[in-house]
Amino acid sequence: MAATAGGSIAVSSFISSSNFSQKAKPTSTLSLSMVTSKSLITSRRVACSAVQESSAAAAAVAAETKEEEEEKQKEGTKEAATAKATAPAAKKPPAKAPPKPLPQLMEEEVIPSLTATLEAQEDITQLELSFQDNKLEGSFLKKGFPYSFWAFFPDGNLTGPRGFSLSSYGSGVSTVEPFLVDEKRITAKHVVFWVRKRLAAQGIIPVWKE
Repeated sequence: MAATAGGSIAVSSFISSSNFSQKAKPTSTLSLSMVTSKSLITSRRVACSAVQESSAAAAAVAAETKEEEEEKQKEGTKEAATAKATAPAAKKPPAKAPPKPLPQLMEEEVIPSLTATLEAQEDITQLELSFQDNKLEGSFLKKGFPYSFWAFFPDGNLTGPRGFSLSSYGSGVSTVEPFLVDEKRITAKHVVFWVRKRLAAQGIIPVWKE
């Protein structure tokens, strides 16, 4: 606003409110933009920090879990080893008794069984059985007629050569024939069985059914 007073011109130093408002607006917009940018940067830093902390915590938990599992495995291995060490040893099957010498086998198993078989016959008397010189010998009377038989074991065992011979009615001794030829693992029961079978084949004792 101009005024004339004393010949001088004065200019007003006040700026209009409209001009002030127009100049102030850009300053306010810039300040808001800077604040927003700072907030975003701060949020990103916080989020990044939170992610890093979460990852570190997860890794720590995983490591702790792995250590616990390893400890459990070690404890399980120790317990299994202790149980195995303290478990009672498995019982071994009893060792097989060594085979009896042939004279003992004959006296204890063959002769008693064969005696019982022949004494059970009503018409057999004066029965005698013995084993000597690797030979099982038997003699008896049947209806008053003499009979004799021999089972030979020249090597003194059941696995060597074997033979059988028979005398009926007091006649001469028959030819020695192979004995126990069909048996692979000979026992006392086999000896008794085949003597009975030879006597039954000659009609001296009746044929039986097993």
